[in-house]
Amino acid sequence: MEKDKLNEILELHRKWLFNIEIGIKADLSSADLSSADLSSANLRSADLSYANLRSADLSSANLRSANLSYANLRSADLSYADLS
Repeated sequence: MEKDKLNEILELHRKWLFNIEIGIKADLSSADLSSADLSSANLRSADLSYANLRSADLSSANLRSANLSYANLRSADLSYADLS
């Protein structure tokens, strides 16, 4: 996925989390996010099902209540990530 498109999705998701009327919950299901830098990203409640997160940097990311069903997390950095 292109970095600009990913940043747009993350910004709309941030607005959704804070109930700003133009926000949209992130749907990254089946997205190719391999090697993406998502460190410290707030992906709480996002849909990451079937996403390719291989070798992605998810360190310190907020993944609380995110749907990670069937996501490829091989070699992903999940250090200090919130997976509750």
